[in-house]
Amino acid sequence: MSKISRIKSTFEELKKDNKKGLITFITAGDPNFDLSLEILKKLPSSGADILEIGMPFTDPMADGPSIQASYLRALKEGQTLNKTIKLIEIFRKSNKSTPIVLMGYYNPIYKYGVKKFLFDIKKVGIDGLIIVDLPPEADEEVCIPSNKIGIDFIRLATPTSSITRLPAIIKNASGFLYYVSVLGITGSKTPEINSIKKNVEIIKSFSEIPVAVGFGIKTPIQAASIAQTSDAIVVGSAIIEKIYDTHKKNHSNELFVIEEVSNFVESLSNAISSNN
Repeated sequence: MSKISRIKSTFEELKKDNKKGLITFITAGDPNFDLSLEILKKLPSSGADILEIGMPFTDPMADGPSIQASYLRALKEGQTLNKTIKLIEIFRKSNKSTPIVLMGYYNPIYKYGVKKFLFDIKKVGIDGLIIVDLPPEADEEVCIPSNKIGIDFIRLATPTSSITRLPAIIKNASGFLYYVSVLGITGSKTPEINSIKKNVEIIKSFSEIPVAVGFGIKTPIQAASIAQTSDAIVVGSAIIEKIYDTHKKNHSNELFVIEEVSNFVESLSNAISSNN
């Protein structure tokens, strides 16, 4: 594809401005379709540079309790893969510039049909995919076909990814590399800054692909600190928890929920910017 991807151009703009990126994660359909859509619409103006959207699944093995619960809430509300694609189609009517990455597991994609899935998400403006349970050995399944049609396939690297393993992880990766800063499931532990810095430097010695660090970032102070080690940070569980907590207390005031989530994301963005 000759056209530069939205993800690549976003990282190029950030680099040109000497800034670090903020990637925000929400679950499609949590706590319901309409509210998740309104939250999504608000995220770019709150400081999110890239939007990561979780595709609800019954067995999200890499995710911690907060995101698992959000998947179950969304599924209970009737969220499907079709509805997730519809959510993005509606979002794209008012925002054609912010990159969107879908994160999830292979089983729902396989059931949907890989070719149909890639065609449909390309049509609505998806820029990247993170499929956490597909290793490099399975690149023929989704990674290579998605890259061929201009959808970035984003790989995960972890603290246990060895120097001998990294080339395989990086080989067909595009968009950015997602460095999992802690061992275990999402939102379960606090990242250790010196370890992150060292491992990101090792990754960057193998490739020029941007590196985003995620898993366990809960506060603006953490966000600012970890952003110094990478090209971007990913915040998921903390945003999911903010959505759940505020919605639980304010079922009848969804505008308040949107505003609270927006303010939290803005605080993360401001913390990163002030440290640049």
